Amino acid sequence: MANSKKRSPDESPSNLFPTLNQLAEQSQLDFELDFFGGMLDQLPTYSDVLRAHGNNLTLKGRYLEGMEIDKKLIQLKPGDNLAHYNLACSFALLKQPDQAIRTLRKAVELGYRDFRYMKQDRDLDSIRRDPRFKQLLREYENK
Repeated sequence: MANSKKRSPDESPSNLFPTLNQLAEQSQLDFELDFFGGMLDQLPTYSDVLRAHGNNLTLKGRYLEGMEIDKKLIQLKPGDNLAHYNLACSFALLKQPDQAIRTLRKAVELGYRDFRYMKQDRDLDSIRRDPRFKQLLREYENK
C-alpha cells in the first residue's frame, strides 16, 4: 500500500540530507557526532558505536552526555574494563573525585592495565594528585 502522507515542502528528499557544501564546512568531529548519533538512533545498543560516540562527545566537551554513554556501555557490558575506565574519566572531568577513583579502581580490578597512559591521560588531571589515585597505582602497577 502506498504511503498517502504528503510531504511538506521542507521535507523533500533533497532537504533530508546535508548538502556537500554543508558536509565540507563541518569538522570531522562534528561529522562523526552527527553520523554516530544517527546510527545510535537506529541501533541504540551498538557498543562499538556507543564507545566512539562517547569519546567524541568528551572531545567536544559534552561531558554529561559522554558520561551517559559510558553508563549505558557498562549496562551492556558490565565486565568491560575500558568502559569503566572511560566512565572514571567522565567523573574526573566533571570534578567528581570519589566516583572517579571508585570507578577507576573497578576498571583496574576488571583488568585495565595501561598505567603509563593512566598517568598521562589529561581526563584524569583532576584526580592525579589525589592520594587514592597514587595508592591505586602502587597497589596494581607491579602485579
